[in-house]
Amino acid sequence: MTIPVLAALFSGVLASAQTADSLVVDSLVYVPSARVDSSLVGKNIFSLMPSRADGDAADVHIYQPSSLVSAMKKTVESNSSRPYPGYRVRIFFDNRQTARRESEKMMEDFEKKYPGVPAYRSYVNPYFKITVGDFRTKSEAMDFLTSISSEFPRAFIVKENISYPAVDRDSLYVVDTVKILKPVQPADTLSL
Repeated sequence: MTIPVLAALFSGVLASAQTADSLVVDSLVYVPSARVDSSLVGKNIFSLMPSRADGDAADVHIYQPSSLVSAMKKTVESNSSRPYPGYRVRIFFDNRQTARRESEKMMEDFEKKYPGVPAYRSYVNPYFKITVGDFRTKSEAMDFLTSISSEFPRAFIVKENISYPAVDRDSLYVVDTVKILKPVQPADTLSL
């Protein structure tokens, strides 16, 4: 598993061991879940259909003209960066003089409480706004709104262009451990 450099490290030490010239420390890392099912990237779905020749229990044959295949490829390639319409939950919307500072604090608090949920802070004159989540349907956004309504009673749903949502919506991030090698300091200055 490749771990992004920008992944947030948990401050607690899980385990440690010392080698001759370095200290090995296990730390927790929060890694965002994949946005797409990477097991199918670069593969032709039609070539993955069951076949008795491959030992499967059934045969699936798909007959389609090559013009349809090429048209589908062009459509996928041309729409890869297209904005995706969906829903988010707005948890902050204010234009008071203290709105900037309040929005920064609320963004920080939200990210601590919900580390796997994407949060977006924006300024559209004269309002500071924070919207959270990337939901394909309004009912998904409503479920999330219900779950946070006690902490954010003024939150509401907005229709926006969203980032393509994670494939595994139930696990927006994966917790993993990594070993970090820290150089050993002289015994009189060693501190953990």
